[in-house]
Amino acid sequence: MKNIVILISGRGSNMEAIVRACAHEGWPARVAAVVSNRADAGGLAFAAAHGIATAVVDHRGFADREAFDAALAAVVDSYTPDLVVLAGFMRVLTDGFVDRYAGRMLNVHPSLLPSFPGLHTHQRALEAGVALHGATVHFVTSQLDHGPIVLQSAVPVQAGDDAQALAARVLTTEHVIYPRAARWFVEGRLTLEGMRVTVTPPEPQWMFADTQGEAI
Repeated sequence: MKNIVILISGRGSNMEAIVRACAHEGWPARVAAVVSNRADAGGLAFAAAHGIATAVVDHRGFADREAFDAALAAVVDSYTPDLVVLAGFMRVLTDGFVDRYAGRMLNVHPSLLPSFPGLHTHQRALEAGVALHGATVHFVTSQLDHGPIVLQSAVPVQAGDDAQALAARVLTTEHVIYPRAARWFVEGRLTLEGMRVTVTPPEPQWMFADTQGEAI
């Protein structure tokens, strides 16, 4: 039984999707803990209500990123994680933290990487006039939002979209692809070679969504 530790900063909707999928699909894993850098993160209540251990490491109590990341790693390691999942964790992690969990830390980013890394992805996609937007699950590396890609979802951009409407459809697909990628990991089905990730036995590493964000 593998242990998953999920890091959040807010409501944790992707965390919720992973918790539910893990339980309903009978993964060979459990969500051992949900850790936040904010005591008021809404997702902590959901985790506690589902019998999952929670912890808070408030970044405001540390002099620098290195000190915070060292304290965070100590808490994460106390749950002996096989997989660390970033689910709306709004902190830029130091290279030391990233290296500590190399090959076993996933993130979901709201764009079709390598396009639009960083913040404000939906508005930037609209301003660029792209026809497809989406989300990417990737392994975390020291280069922000540029790790090896596990799974992507593509969402059509509609006439009249604003950033909020587009974000909502992309989030719907995140709730599909993030649990799927995490399941592949805990089932031992992912192989990472350089920047290339393969799934064994093969499954599509992409998803197309309709105008509502539902898989097609």
